[in-house]
Amino acid sequence: MMEQPKKQKQQDVKLTNRKLLELTGVTKVESFDSELFLLDTELGMLTITGHNLHMKHLSLEQGLVAIEGLVHSLAYSDGNNAGKGKGVFGKLFR
Repeated sequence: MMEQPKKQKQQDVKLTNRKLLELTGVTKVESFDSELFLLDTELGMLTITGHNLHMKHLSLEQGLVAIEGLVHSLAYSDGNNAGKGKGVFGKLFR
């Protein structure tokens, strides 16, 4: 009997002129505001910072998110740094 291959985790990130960010592989939107988006993705937690950020498109069924605004940074955290410093939530609740 053949074993079913595991679904390979995948994510595409497309940033156009730092003003439009399109993502695939998003499983959950943890939080967002005009300066910070916190997304759970197939490849780890993704923090997006910027200015005047807003969600243009959201489809969690398809794992698609589009964000407009001026993007300053994208940073992944995979949980291996748990317990080191305050992390993203510590920064949110200063």
